[in-house]
Amino acid sequence: MRAYLTGLIGLFFAAQACALSLNDLSQNQAGDGMKAMLEQSARAAVQQLSQPGGFNNNPAVRIELPGNLGKAARAMKMLGQGKQVAALEDSMNRAAEAAIPQAQVLLLDAVKKMTISDAKDILSGPENSATAYLDKSSREQLRSRFLPMIEQVTRSSGLAQQYNNFAGQAANFGVIDAKDASIEHYVAEQALDGLFTIIAEQEASIRQNPAQAASDIAKKVFGLIR
Repeated sequence: MRAYLTGLIGLFFAAQACALSLNDLSQNQAGDGMKAMLEQSARAAVQQLSQPGGFNNNPAVRIELPGNLGKAARAMKMLGQGKQVAALEDSMNRAAEAAIPQAQVLLLDAVKKMTISDAKDILSGPENSATAYLDKSSREQLRSRFLPMIEQVTRSSGLAQQYNNFAGQAANFGVIDAKDASIEHYVAEQALDGLFTIIAEQEASIRQNPAQAASDIAKKVFGLIR
């Protein structure tokens, strides 16, 4: 009987320990843990995507021609007529890789401006909720920062002008969206989508395995909400 009661008591305290939740964290701890995770994720994404081939060699973020232009381009490649297409797409991906380092300062600034209330809401949200916060709070500024660098890279290629001429006509006929008729704006949006895709992957990975967090406070916070 005594052994039975001892077992029950042990189970009770074990359950209490497992019941720890965000309510057991101070507001500062929750905020610090979230910010640490986001800083780590943002730095990792920028480092990964700014490397040569960061976009071009990653199917999840590689930039291809949009809409029906992309379909036509894939057909041309299959028919052995894709040299110009490949050159243009390579140029687009290099432009994105060149622009990505501009993101780090803005992303880290957005993290610093996050309120404690924001952090606690994000912590209890879906696996990409922190990434969604960064996207919403920094995309417009990132776009403005990316465009000059992308324009610099794409203007060095005569194919960029060919894209703009052809895509502009295609947009008039509804073949592609009007917003994609400029190579610079199209690449900027694709670069941003790729950036937040990788940040989301980093966030999900840390949420699923808090041991991957670089800071002790992030390990503690995300360990409690697994």
